[in-house]
Formats: sequence, C-alpha cells, structure tokens
Amino acid sequence: MKLPIRKVGIITKLQMDGAAPVLKELLAWLGEKGCEAIMDNMTARLVGEVSPHRKADVPRLVDLIVVLGGDGTLLSMARLLVDFDVPLLGINLGSLGFLTEVPQKEMIDTLEKVFAGQVSIERRLLLKAEVRRHGEVVASSYCLNDVVVSKGTLARMIRLHILVDGQFMTGLRADGLIVATPTGSTAYCLSAGGPIVHPENDVIVLTPISPHVLTNRPVILPPDSKIEIRLISEEESSMVTFDGQVGFSLRSGDVIAVQAAENRLNLIVSPERNYYEVLRTKLKWGGELVP
Repeated sequence: MKLPIRKVGIITKLQMDGAAPVLKELLAWLGEKGCEAIMDNMTARLVGEVSPHRKADVPRLVDLIVVLGGDGTLLSMARLLVDFDVPLLGINLGSLGFLTEVPQKEMIDTLEKVFAGQVSIERRLLLKAEVRRHGEVVASSYCLNDVVVSKGTLARMIRLHILVDGQFMTGLRADGLIVATPTGSTAYCLSAGGPIVHPENDVIVLTPISPHVLTNRPVILPPDSKIEIRLISEEESSMVTFDGQVGFSLRSGDVIAVQAAENRLNLIVSPERNYYEVLRTKLKWGGELVP
C-alpha cells in the first residue's frame, strides 16, 4: 500500500560517528521529493539548524519517522509512538541490528520503496507496564522489548510472586525476571535462556534470570494475559527497567503490572532481507543452503 507521505520525522543517535553526513544526505533526498523534514532539537543541531521540537513532539507532526542510529535509538522512539499510527523505519549506522535492519548504504533505495508502497509493515506488540505501591501508580512505561525486574548490586537473589490473570503462578527466587515481547525475545531474554519467538506471533514471554530452582523455565503466555510481579524481598536495591533504558527503584511489596498495550508499533522491515537472514547474521549461525 502506498503511503501518503508529506512530512518525515528524523531522529538521530547523536554520539554516532558519521551521523551528520548521513543526515545531510537524507535531508537533501527529502527536499528533492518535496517532503518537509521535521527534526527534534538535538538532531537539528548536527546540521547547524534549529528546531523547536522535542523528540516526544515529533510523532504527532509527521507521516513517517526515520531513525538514524541503532536498535537502542529505535527503542527510545518506539515508546513515544504508542499513541500514533505512524510507521517507523530504522537505518543502522553501525552493524546490522535486529530492529534497524537497513544499513546506511541501502537508505535511499529503501526509502524509494517506502514511498512507492513496496515494503512490508509489521505491527509489533508493545507492553504496558506500571509499578504500583500501596495501590498507587508510581512509575509507568511502554516497552517494545522487555520489562526486567532484577536484583541490585548485592550478591543475593530476589524473591518474587508471579500472578497471571489474578491466579498465582509461582514463587521465584532468582536474579530477576524478564517479561518480553516477541521482538524482545532476541534481546536480554535470549541471553537468559529464553526462546526465539518470531515477531509476528502475539505472545508474551516470561523468562527467569538464573533461577534458584532449575525447573523454573521460560513460559509463553497469550497476548491478553495480565501479569503481576510482586516483590517479596526486603532489600531496597531491586530495580525494574523498561527496554533496558529507563529504570526505577523498587521497594518490598511493590507490584509490577504488565500487559500488552492496546496499540501496536508499525515497523517497516527491510525489503532486502528476511527475519531468518537477520537471525543468521546477528547470531552467527553457520551453514549455507545447498541446492
């Protein structure tokens, strides 16, 4: 389907070497297309321009968002897009990413296909998380990858109670617990022994981190599950992190409530490679297809 694109938002990883020339190339191409480029104030500084917009302002102003950077930059933008039906394209300025699948050298060719409606848009599941303390919401976030409850710096396990749809599932003694989307299954969840889940599946993955009882294994739940994680430990050093980027300190008795968000992220995937090729590249799987 051809997208009606008149305004394009651009978000750039500021610390990335070589970002400025790529940004200038993109701005020049958009100018030739007659499209208005809308940058956040930090991105605009890279090319000596001034913008009145914060990053959070950009989604409501544009028809498409292009992220120049890596998976972390895209994750930070994805959390801001939850209330907007705006497609997101990630251009990787480093090595190939799970989310930023398009390398810089393919940027213009891919954008030509985006404007012509010749790309696929996947609707990725997002998580909505809240931290409740004495019944009051004290922190909240949306997540594209995962919600992680973990111990602090002390070399001891934390104790958690896990409920699903109001039913007690298990008590857990571990270094922590990961609640992941299919998109996030190839992030921290994978390192902790969780399954690789194709991003088109609508499921939520619970993966313990170094559990005391080895039979505490990853569990795949339906997408409409409502998960409650109750912190039983008395230590004050436990944390919850959202997409590994935003953290909040927990207290004993806190409840972390997680469920699928009502809206999805519209992620444009590379027209030049499929999901399995990305897996082979990133995970360094061996073997070649023999005719």
